Order: sequence, then structure tokens, then C-alpha cells
Amino acid sequence: MNSYVNMGVGAFLGTVFVLMSVSIASEGIFHSEAPEKEGFTIVAEEGTAEANAGGGGEEAEVDIKPLLLKADASAGAAVFKKCASCHTAEKGGPNKVGPNLWGVVNRPIASHEGFSYSAGMKTFSEGGKVNWDYDHLSFFIEAPKKHVPGTAMGFAGLKKPDERANLIAWLREQADSPAPLPDAAGGAAEGQAAPATESKPAEGQPAPAQ
Repeated sequence: MNSYVNMGVGAFLGTVFVLMSVSIASEGIFHSEAPEKEGFTIVAEEGTAEANAGGGGEEAEVDIKPLLLKADASAGAAVFKKCASCHTAEKGGPNKVGPNLWGVVNRPIASHEGFSYSAGMKTFSEGGKVNWDYDHLSFFIEAPKKHVPGTAMGFAGLKKPDERANLIAWLREQADSPAPLPDAAGGAAEGQAAPATESKPAEGQPAPAQ
């Protein structure tokens, strides 16, 4: 075997020796032992992320009736300016994008003459059986498309309960005979008789026949 072959074989063996030495040294320096106890696995509960993304639930609906007792109708006139581009409120006023609102409180829903209502509003009205009472007005003004699915009303809504109460108090006055206000307890309305209660018969007197 000539000297060139010997030199090549020697160089190859030397390279292999160096690589093996480096590998053994690296293993000793960077080797990490397996942990005696495994770490905790994080598992996301189904629906949690979706609930957080959706804001964590719906807000509770506000009962507007107690607020109406202290509402400021004059302030409601200013609030109505937000509605004036689509509605009129004077007696005999024309329909615009939305119907005229004279006498709207307690008026049957989807019943104003001459206005073409959306299919969603007609369905919600149940053929005129449902009225624009204070609750319906408040919920609809707060979020039209949420309260009446399919409505054509594109208004984003009034989120502040006091603002809605002022507006409804003003709309109530836009009528020949304003609708009665609810009382503080939510019972008989102002101007309406309270339901009769049974009276206890005097001692010794027979009870009335049922």
C-alpha cells in the first residue's frame, strides 16, 4: 500500500475520531434528564373560548315602567331628533322611511294606515293582536333587530334606559288621549280603577255567596 493511500486512510480515521469525540462531549454537556413527574396538560373546556369571545352572556333587560314615572318628556323631545329623519310624530304627519308615530303608545303593532310594514314586523304583530306597550317600545328602541327579527328598521338603538324613558314619555304625549302611566308597583295604571278586593264580613254576618 503506497504512502498516499495510507495518508488518506489516516485522515479519514482521524476525522471519524474527532466527530465521535465531539458527539460524546456534546452529549455530556447538553444532556437533560427526563423529569420524574410530568407537567400539567392544559385542556381548554369546550365553549369557554366561545363564551369569552361573545362577551360572557347577555345583559339583563331593564324594566322601563318605573323609569317612566320620573322621565323628562322635554328631554325626550331632544332625543326624538335622532328619529326624525325616519319618523314624524305630529298628528296627521306623513309616513317617511318609518310610519308616523302620533298615538303610537298602545297602538296595535304594524297597524298605521298607509305604511308598508316588513314581513318581520307583521309576524311580530300577530295580526294586530300585539300592541306597542311600554315594554315593547323600550325593547324595540333599545335593539330593533333583536326584539323584532326581520324588521327593516336599521336604527342601532338607544342603549341608555333613562334616554329611552324620556323618549317614550314624550311619545306618550303625542296623542289625543295620552296612554295612562303605570304606577310604581306596576299594577293598575294611572286613571284606571284598581281591581276590587274581597272584604272580610263583619263578625256575626254571613259571608256573601260565591
